[in-house]
Amino acid sequence: MNIQTHRRGFIAATGSLIVSVALPGVVVSAQARAPAALDKRPALDPSKLASYLSVNADGTINVYLGKLDMGQGTDVGIAQMVAEELDVAVDQVHILQGDTNTSLNMGGATGSSGIWKGGAALRNAAAEARRILVEMASDKLAVPAEKLAVENGVVSVQGAAGTNVTYAQLIGGKWFDVPLEWNKQIGIMLGVKGEAKPKSPSQYKVVGKSIRRRDVADKVLGNMEYAVDVKPAGMLHGRVVLPPVAGATPVSVDDASIQAIPGARIVHQGDFLSVAAPREWDAIKARKALKVTWSDAKPALPGNAGVYDWIRKATPNKRSVEVDTGELDKAFADAAKIVEASYEWPFQSHASMGPGVAVVDYRPEEITTVWTPTQKPHFAREGVANILGLPIDKVHGLYVMGAGSYGRNDSGDAAMAAALMSKALGKPVRVQHMRDEGHAWDPKNPASVHVSRAAVDKDGNVTAWHFETKAFSRLDVDSNESQPAHTLPGQMTGAALKYTAAFGVPEESYGFAAKRKAWETVPPILERSSPLRSSHMRDPTGPQVHFASESFMDELAYATNTDPVAFRLKYLKDPRDHAVVKAASEKAGWTPRTGARKQKQGDIAVGQGIAFSQRAGTRVAVVSEVEVNTKTGKVWCKRFVCAHDCGQIINPGLLTMGIEGNMVQGASRAVWEETKFDDKMVTSVDWVTYPILDMKEAPASIEVVLIDHPEIEPTGAGEPSMRPVAAAVANAIFDATGVRLRQAPFTPERVKAGMA
Repeated sequence: MNIQTHRRGFIAATGSLIVSVALPGVVVSAQARAPAALDKRPALDPSKLASYLSVNADGTINVYLGKLDMGQGTDVGIAQMVAEELDVAVDQVHILQGDTNTSLNMGGATGSSGIWKGGAALRNAAAEARRILVEMASDKLAVPAEKLAVENGVVSVQGAAGTNVTYAQLIGGKWFDVPLEWNKQIGIMLGVKGEAKPKSPSQYKVVGKSIRRRDVADKVLGNMEYAVDVKPAGMLHGRVVLPPVAGATPVSVDDASIQAIPGARIVHQGDFLSVAAPREWDAIKARKALKVTWSDAKPALPGNAGVYDWIRKATPNKRSVEVDTGELDKAFADAAKIVEASYEWPFQSHASMGPGVAVVDYRPEEITTVWTPTQKPHFAREGVANILGLPIDKVHGLYVMGAGSYGRNDSGDAAMAAALMSKALGKPVRVQHMRDEGHAWDPKNPASVHVSRAAVDKDGNVTAWHFETKAFSRLDVDSNESQPAHTLPGQMTGAALKYTAAFGVPEESYGFAAKRKAWETVPPILERSSPLRSSHMRDPTGPQVHFASESFMDELAYATNTDPVAFRLKYLKDPRDHAVVKAASEKAGWTPRTGARKQKQGDIAVGQGIAFSQRAGTRVAVVSEVEVNTKTGKVWCKRFVCAHDCGQIINPGLLTMGIEGNMVQGASRAVWEETKFDDKMVTSVDWVTYPILDMKEAPASIEVVLIDHPEIEPTGAGEPSMRPVAAAVANAIFDATGVRLRQAPFTPERVKAGMA
């Protein structure tokens, strides 16, 4: 075979390729996850096709994914997109994810970008690979490319039965070396394209089908191995010793207090204090037994009762006006009526099923390995390199399934602690936090205050809307752990702080003539090593700003004697926004009203509420039906109806399940979740003091209406349907009881106080 490089832009490098096709599991060596011929692979390069996919000797396809699936089925969706472009069966596409040796940094799991960004890049790469393979077949079969057809990885001459060649025969076990046009961005926005254009939706065979997830059987049968199962030879178990009062630092440590515990050792660097032992139980005992003299730390936290006043009184460190249109001041000056309300959202914990864990094997003369369940292993690798003072190419990051994610939980802190301890002790170290540490010390969703005002003219038309947020930054610590300053161990060892002031405003298309949307951030309560460090949780700032804005839209509807659905349809200007509001309300059997209906059956008040939002191009409307026990104040989110438009739908079955998960998690955050703290420390440190929605409280029904737009590139679906849930629940509680709850969560105590 003679291929002219300048004509084809292709070189088939020699060498075999053997890969694992299983989902990520326990790994105790870098080699166990890497292809056997990795040393013969071209270096990872965003501008080369080889960095994204390859064809194995048996004709199966490997996709090297720098994003992550953590149980949502993103990997299946991407496999469908690649299979579609290559004309192969979906089960022939294997996704290798979360390995920094085999994939580029595509941002990990973040910003609902798995399909939206990662899938788009791999779709383009697969389309280009098919083009190259067809041209190779054209040369081999001596037939023009336009005379060839591809089915299931076999390139055939049209009208000539039996004249064909397979992908495996063309390039199996070899590497593509095809240039791609790269947008020069690493991380979430990484994008590439080749000469080939992806298929049109009319040609789809597998995109749009509900193909099942691949990990369910292993999880149900107990075969899935998790980060807690990683145990390299000689590993020690580590536990971090954290202060009893926020702001306290260790002054002295009594080494003798743990001498009786076999193999127990102490690592004390700056304000970072930890213990390790060969057996995990001994490490736990050492953590409890270690005698530490802590510095005097004055109570510095405002407590739950004072946190919103603290925010209101604090001097802002940044203000950003995101939207400012029309003559706002004039509209308010001329208004016949002004409607105004204030809303409050608490600190919330990630509350993952299991606390953070990671394993690091420090090898200064070889390759240091980090096994982590973080959703951004490329950034974890970078952070470990930075805290250890190593070149990044001397650290290998590996994702292993963990107990929870959706934002910046405490797994990043565990990795940094394990790195410090492994370097100090000269052995692999596994750090796992205890439950009380996970709840108390994980980065939190930021607490916030929101004020909404509207001007209404004499005819009942809304002429202006002014929305202001004042809050702790969503990036007090960054959404990834690439810099030690954004982790607890890094801050405890003196890393220079890298605070970023950031928040957000509601995304919508309300066509009010004048509109201003702005946010202000305030400094953190404690600058360093705080249990109230704030960072990204699932859909950063989305639930809180839309709780405030969509609760207010309900209040505004009633203030103008308008049904809440009719109000939204009157003012929303985007046809896709109209469509989701109509679809959700019709499916839910919405009954028009211009005030709280206060329907009651004995002690149970029943109500229905609607809320709407956008997120990065995705549109969602949610109708919630609730039952409120008027004696106990307890709220049951009995039914959700969600209409969802994320453009082109890749896998409707998995999309539906992801939306169902958002409804349940959104209900939990709306009804129960609130980080409690006094003036010294976080006090909600277990499932009793930090309750979440349990199985008895799950909705009786979740109904999803999917609106497919094959002509629109897919946008994110991991987070958008989380946004409107709290507002829909609050609006339903108002319909049931006439009580407008403006502070989340909607606990029995708050509901009873409102009814009183």
